[in-house]
Amino acid sequence: MANINLLPWREWERERRQKEFLVNLGGVVLIAVVIVLAAGQYLTQSVENQNARNKFYQNKIAILDDKIKEISTLQRDREELLERMRVIQQLQGNRPIIVRVFDEMVQTLAKGVHYTKLEMLNGQIALEGVAESNNRISALMRNVDGSDWFAEPNLKSIKEDEDNRIYGSGASVFDLTFRQVNPNDDSEEEEG
Repeated sequence: MANINLLPWREWERERRQKEFLVNLGGVVLIAVVIVLAAGQYLTQSVENQNARNKFYQNKIAILDDKIKEISTLQRDREELLERMRVIQQLQGNRPIIVRVFDEMVQTLAKGVHYTKLEMLNGQIALEGVAESNNRISALMRNVDGSDWFAEPNLKSIKEDEDNRIYGSGASVFDLTFRQVNPNDDSEEEEG
C-alpha cells in the first residue's frame, strides 16, 4: 500500500477543533458578558424605579402628615371654640340670675344701711358697708336670711365708726358674707 501519512490530518483536525473551541469559548464569554450587562442594566433600572416609587410614596406621606397636622390643629381649634361656646352659653344662662341677685340685694337692704364694697366669687358674696346702728345690721341679716336667693349670712366683723359723716357717732362698719343660691335649682335643695 501506498505510504499515507495521517499525522498532518490529525494535527489539522486538532487545530481545527482548538480553533472551534476557542471560537465557541469566545462566543460563550461574549454571551455571558451580554447577559451580565443586561442583568446589571435590568437591576439598575429596577432599583431606580423602586427609588422613584419610594420618593413618590414619601412625598405622599409628607402630604398626609401635613394634613394630619392640619386636622389636629383644626380639632384643637374646634375644642377651643366649643369651650368658648360653653362659657358664653353659661354666661347667657346666668345673665337673668345676676339681675335677680342685684334686685334681691336692693330688696334685702335695710333702712339706714349702705354698701361700700361688694364682691362675688363662686357664689359667695362678701360685702362691706356702713350702718346707722347695730340694729340695722341685724335687720339686714334677717332680710338676707329670709331671702330665697341668699343663704347662710355670716357677720365677719363689726366696728364702731365715731367719725362717720353720714350716720353720725352711732354708726358701725361691718363685713358680711353670704351664699347666693338659685331657688329654681332643684340640685341645691336636694343637697341641703
